[in-house]
Amino acid sequence: MSKQTGRRRHLAGLTAWDRCAVMGVVNVTPDSFSDGGRFFDTTAAIKHGLDLVAEGADLVDVGGESTRPGATRVDEDEELRRVVPVVRGLASEGVTVSVDTMRASVAEQALAAGAALVNDVSGGLADPRMIPVVADAGAPFVVMHWRGLLEGGNVRGTYTDVVTEVVDELHARVEAVLAGGIAPDRIVVDPGLGFSKDAEHDLVLLAHLDRLLALGHPLLVAASRKRFLGRVLAGRPEATPPPARERDAATAAVSALAAHAGAWAVRVHQVRATADAVRVARAVEGAR
Repeated sequence: MSKQTGRRRHLAGLTAWDRCAVMGVVNVTPDSFSDGGRFFDTTAAIKHGLDLVAEGADLVDVGGESTRPGATRVDEDEELRRVVPVVRGLASEGVTVSVDTMRASVAEQALAAGAALVNDVSGGLADPRMIPVVADAGAPFVVMHWRGLLEGGNVRGTYTDVVTEVVDELHARVEAVLAGGIAPDRIVVDPGLGFSKDAEHDLVLLAHLDRLLALGHPLLVAASRKRFLGRVLAGRPEATPPPARERDAATAAVSALAAHAGAWAVRVHQVRATADAVRVARAVEGAR
């Protein structure tokens, strides 16, 4: 299993931070739910990634395909065109880069360009070549809870016991990834907040991160600006949730909670507040 200090597991092949790491998001897409189009060209995306590091990001997650509900997939050539130059540019500046992709070809070329980690929201289910490619590269791999593409809306978001079902489905997926040759100390698990889940499901999962940590792998929490935070901030079911970019304080609150629970990393769009939040969580932890 992964090396562990206290409750926090560390991932082989990457820096062992003494606190929850901060993963900044670079969306090289025109249609991200949060910041689509703002960093759509290579130069702007690289600058944004470097800005995130300057604000406190420990690693940067680069993606060229939106996974918001209702998004349609881009073709392979377009995703490669968007992602690989940004990965290469950031890696050449010494940035630890994660590539956010469901395609093995994109993962393969991004790893060759300097990416250190593959973050696949399908956990290797969308492309049967993904697991062999990552295993051959010896790269760390994020396994997210996934029940299918979200084209047309939220799919199969029905649960009797969301925590037990997500944990069991993640465990089964991790076993498949291990059987595919990825080393156990290079696997990260992610509950997939917002993917085939309603706001209530997301909140219950956040309240039971200990159950996810019990899987025995580093835990990534990706709550940034998601719909459930908008629902919480709206207060009443009939009220209009604030737009995505007005959910950063709520995101930082989740980051502090996740860090306190023992998460390996949190994935966020706005880094500075979360960087502060995880450092405070670490200071409190150290004062015990």
